Amino acid sequence: MFITTLLNALPGVVAQGLIWSIMAIGVYITYKILDVADLTVDGTMCTGGAVFIMLVTGGWNPWAAMVAAFLSGMAAGLVTGLLHTACGIPAILAGILTQLALYSVNLRIMGQSNRPISVDKYPLLVSARNVREAALSNPILVCVLFTAATIGALYWFFGTEQGCAVRATGANPNMARAQGINTNFTTVLGLMLSNGLVALSAALLAQYQGFADVNSGRGAIVIGLAAVIIGEVLFSKVFRNFALKLLAVVFGSLIYYLVYQVVILLGLKSDDMKLITALIVALFLAVPYWKGRYFAKRTGRAGKGAGSHA
Repeated sequence: MFITTLLNALPGVVAQGLIWSIMAIGVYITYKILDVADLTVDGTMCTGGAVFIMLVTGGWNPWAAMVAAFLSGMAAGLVTGLLHTACGIPAILAGILTQLALYSVNLRIMGQSNRPISVDKYPLLVSARNVREAALSNPILVCVLFTAATIGALYWFFGTEQGCAVRATGANPNMARAQGINTNFTTVLGLMLSNGLVALSAALLAQYQGFADVNSGRGAIVIGLAAVIIGEVLFSKVFRNFALKLLAVVFGSLIYYLVYQVVILLGLKSDDMKLITALIVALFLAVPYWKGRYFAKRTGRAGKGAGSHA
């Protein structure tokens, strides 16, 4: 019975995992590449969906609305970046300030706390209603294409001179400045790109769920971190290429949502998932530390014992 229920839920798990993986890739850019703690995500995760729904219900083409959602996320990242670089506010506080402001901005955009949208009235790109259909309208297929395009575009961008400058800024900002790189600009660019992807993910999620809610992004940063950490811990030994590292984030998101579904089927309330997610992130963050601290010591002792025996 449990296995049957899980298999029935699997298409929805994959679709949501793919949608959230785009957000997780945005988190990967700030957390792993830029080495910046950006909490803007929780606000941007609503902004993208709000912008998309209001534009589509206002008569916009859904593809144009997706672009507008992406640009709205970039604008949020720009604000955080300028607060950090131009105003000297620490990145984590700059993100909190932008996130706080976005709550009011999102309410202004939607005019209320929740905005529904129907696949019957508007030509949405993805919808939960079609998740079991063997057709081009299946959200899994659309999300696979979006995810693949995102990974391909980022692989190209971070291979360019400007992309390498962003990576150099995150790796060693002092050395990057010594090489003539404007680290303020690259930091802002990285934050803009990251939040643009988060808003793009939010636009897909709003379509899939059929609504945008002002609280839909609450805790999004933790889900993104969970996907990044799970992907890194499980696949870092195998996936060394940059594109494969991004793919590992996608797998991490899928695994997270599979665990989420299993937890729900085991009888835990959805309200407990924030706690479960925090524990998952803490566990996977601790694994590399435990391996380095305890496993390395045991290996060193074994090596000394072998040397003295010889």
